[in-house]
Amino acid sequence: MSTPVTLSEARQLPVWRRPVALLFLMAVAMPVAFATWSALLNNFVIEVAQFDGSDIGWLHTVREIPGFLAIGVIAVLMLMREQVLGLVSLILLGVATALTAQFPSLGGILVITMLSSIGFHYYETVNQSLQLQWLPKDRAPRMLGWLLAAGSAATLVSYGLIVLLWEPLGLTYNIVYALAGGFTALVAAAAFFLYPQFQADTVQSKKMVLRRRYWLYYALQFMAGARRQIFTVFAGFMMVEKFGFDVHEVTALFLINLVANMVFAPLVGRAVGAFGERRALLFEYSGLVVVFLAYGGIYFFGWGVVLAATLYVIDHMFFALALALKTYFQKIADPADIAPTAAVAFTINHIAAVVLPALLGYLWLASPGAVFGLAAGMAMTSLCLALLIPRHPEPGNETVLARFVPAPAE
Repeated sequence: MSTPVTLSEARQLPVWRRPVALLFLMAVAMPVAFATWSALLNNFVIEVAQFDGSDIGWLHTVREIPGFLAIGVIAVLMLMREQVLGLVSLILLGVATALTAQFPSLGGILVITMLSSIGFHYYETVNQSLQLQWLPKDRAPRMLGWLLAAGSAATLVSYGLIVLLWEPLGLTYNIVYALAGGFTALVAAAAFFLYPQFQADTVQSKKMVLRRRYWLYYALQFMAGARRQIFTVFAGFMMVEKFGFDVHEVTALFLINLVANMVFAPLVGRAVGAFGERRALLFEYSGLVVVFLAYGGIYFFGWGVVLAATLYVIDHMFFALALALKTYFQKIADPADIAPTAAVAFTINHIAAVVLPALLGYLWLASPGAVFGLAAGMAMTSLCLALLIPRHPEPGNETVLARFVPAPAE
């Protein structure tokens, strides 16, 4: 833990102690806590805390505040290394998840959710930065796909145990949250002591970075944050509120998502490498327009639960394509900008996320279908923005407009 190990020196270490191995270990540890929390959340807050649409909206608004404040990572990095911050954040996520069921009231759930969210969002900010620093550009899309698949596999085991054992063993929210959160915290703590500190080839800037030439990346991040909230907050809530899904049924739906992602994510990585970020993102956003319009049709036309479950799986599969946004930025970025821009991008991603859940919670009470109609409009906006990504992005060729407009001063 004392002397940093460069990436070239790390190649001499045993395979299990190399940077990529640490990325895989963190990719496995994080979703066990976070995905388990997500799978049980809607049933937990409805059955135990009697939440309605407005309450769930406020919960997710509170959950996204740390994401909005992710820019604070830049200040924290003046005190500790990225790798250390990532693992400490992962421990916080695990501990807070383990304690979730101990606070079965609106106020208690909001407080413990805030703590777990600080851990999750600071971890995600640092993890994205480390991935782009430690993975070579030519292999990044494929490796990011495998990292997604590894996380899905770990979550698959967790969800499988919930589905198989929830009713036979009479599991409770307290037991499941404690086991899942405890696992994540223990793995992160072990990684803290077992791995050396890795030093990337380029020293990262310790100040906030906002560059005009990254404007399209910022815009796509903003729209992704707004659009993702509608799926995260209301798609799962719909399955419980409208169709009465029990815990094991919601978790079974998550299991299908995970199996699909285990197969689909590595293929997505290959596809992004072969066809480029532009085509991958155009495909994602076109598909999301159709999915969100169909979600709205469930309420406006009374379509049934089979379609709702199918859309939920398809919607979740499109998330894998988001890795194209990461590799787009990796290709256009100054290497020293990766860490501070990851923090800035996370904040931009969460601007709408802080506001939308609470506001849309009230709209949900009046017209759930209108919420999904709004999401379709957001997906269409993202589709238009993705048309501006060049086929071969690089510094100086960040957008298709770059060839017509002189590069602006930073």
